[in-house]
Amino acid sequence: MPFSTASRESMAEDSPTFLLDKIISPSQLRLLPESDLPVLAAELRAFLIRSVGRTGGHLAASLGAVELTVALHYVFNTPEDRLVWDVGHQAYAHKILTGRRVAMAGLRQKGGLAGFPRRDESPYDAFGVGHSSTSLGAALGMAEAATVTGIQRQAVAIIGDGAMTAGMAFEALNHAGALGANLLVVLNDNKMSISPNVGALSNYLARILSGPVYATMREGSRRMLSHMRSPVWEFARRAEEHLKGMLVPGTLFEELGFNYIGPIDGHDFIVLVHTLRNLRVLQGPRLLHVVTTKGKGYLPAEDNPCAYHGVGAFDPDTGELCPSREAGPTYTQIFGDWLCDMAAEDKRLVGITPAMREGSGLVRFSERYPERYFDVGIAEQHALTFAAGLACDGLRPVVAIYSTFLQRAYDQLLHDIVLQDLPVLFAIDRAGIVGPDGPTHAGTFDLSFLRCIPGLVVMAPADEDECRQMLYTGFMLGKPVAVRYPRGSGPGVSVQRAMTQLPVGRAEVRRQGQRCALLAFGSMVEPALAAGEQFNATVVNMRFVKPLDTVLIAELAQAHELLVTIEENAIAGGAGSAVSECLCAMGLTVRVIHLGLPDCFTGQGSRAELLAEAGLDSAGILRCLADVFSPDRTTVC
Repeated sequence: MPFSTASRESMAEDSPTFLLDKIISPSQLRLLPESDLPVLAAELRAFLIRSVGRTGGHLAASLGAVELTVALHYVFNTPEDRLVWDVGHQAYAHKILTGRRVAMAGLRQKGGLAGFPRRDESPYDAFGVGHSSTSLGAALGMAEAATVTGIQRQAVAIIGDGAMTAGMAFEALNHAGALGANLLVVLNDNKMSISPNVGALSNYLARILSGPVYATMREGSRRMLSHMRSPVWEFARRAEEHLKGMLVPGTLFEELGFNYIGPIDGHDFIVLVHTLRNLRVLQGPRLLHVVTTKGKGYLPAEDNPCAYHGVGAFDPDTGELCPSREAGPTYTQIFGDWLCDMAAEDKRLVGITPAMREGSGLVRFSERYPERYFDVGIAEQHALTFAAGLACDGLRPVVAIYSTFLQRAYDQLLHDIVLQDLPVLFAIDRAGIVGPDGPTHAGTFDLSFLRCIPGLVVMAPADEDECRQMLYTGFMLGKPVAVRYPRGSGPGVSVQRAMTQLPVGRAEVRRQGQRCALLAFGSMVEPALAAGEQFNATVVNMRFVKPLDTVLIAELAQAHELLVTIEENAIAGGAGSAVSECLCAMGLTVRVIHLGLPDCFTGQGSRAELLAEAGLDSAGILRCLADVFSPDRTTVC
């Protein structure tokens, strides 16, 4: 098994988990002597690799945070003390130590353990997460709630260096410093460039700076000097900052009102536990800078943490990933290929992503056109306004973004881009059901919140080639355009290299039938065709959510008894609602049924399972049609 040398023996497949077996909750963990913690961490890491190897999941981040997780639960009185994890990619060890070890067998599966912390799953999950950079604001709220209610407890936010790039994180830091809140922020930094700062000197300084002697001297000096003339006070303050600034890179956090400690080795239990104990008794805003190695203890994940960030099932012994079930290119790959082809034709094209280079398919583009590639970090709002600025001065930005993350930049979309009619193309990935990541990552609302924006063109491709042609069409329109496509591969249509503009607002009749017309949007065209063949229904690939093909809708309404709209989006306010609004505006009366995602948050499971559950597979569409046209119909599908 390709574990790193230091832990190979303790992580062998048949290694016992004597200590881990004793840990049902953190209260048992806190009974262990400190000397047992490295052994427990080794057992925990081995279990994690085996477990995630079977289910898939966010492995590298969780492996890197094993020692930190153990130390936090060892020092703090959880769940009374609040631990708030950012995003939750690193929280698997936390789940295991808080009574969910057996449930890890169903991780991210339908009816199983969630891939992220959830309040309804465990009292140890103080805050439900999934999107980045929310931990600081939530933990600050909990810290102030404790102050208001007079409860003595600690609030701890654990945030990664990537999540710290978002504006929300700095907004919370600024507020916490202004409040003087009793908040501990643990910055889990796994960037290798900072590793030279980690060592005996840094660890020693951290223990000294977090200890009671330094804290007493610091506060005593503040009280004494605050009564003296301001130049003396200012000199003392600057002298302290200068001394600490030479030794530790915490000046920014100090300026925001935080007592900065670190950086320390996030895999050294002696340093971790002693520093956290010191920080637990201190008051006010504190920030502990911990440096860890992503994928720690498992060589494949250490060597390629990106590949093992969100990984499918793999062989723990070799690290070999299980073959993908995708039959053809994914929509993400089709977008990546189109982006490179379009960039070769138009030098104005620039690509933007909010820290999702691999997930959104921009790797090849970033390598081929580095000067035209912009990763803004986890900062969706900035990504859109940045794109607006680029567009103002003659460039043609393409923003590659997940549907669920576009929600975070809605004002910038509306106010900074569409209101000014700027030529920005949105390639919206993971639209609709996403599967194992669950409701925090489901892109089930974009058609609803996009189609109400004046002047925005919204398209949804039915297949792989149509995706390429829609991206080209959107780029050539020279106005705000959104092309939304699902996770995974399409129905298997070959992609044509030639790029052709589609007529805007024109749908396509794929099958002519009788009595009933199925108006399918995007990914729903394939199951609609299968159902239409069996039911002899007309099937339409609607293509455009905005503008709609109003002429064809009028013709369909006059020639059919029933129109059924089908979309992989929330029914409320979605594409089907747009069709009903169109019919009403034209004064046409025909029966309409809307099929889509119900008015609730979608769960987790495979895409196939969740679509079937919502009645959005061919069998579900057929059941609906059979029910509507049944002579003794008593229900509405």
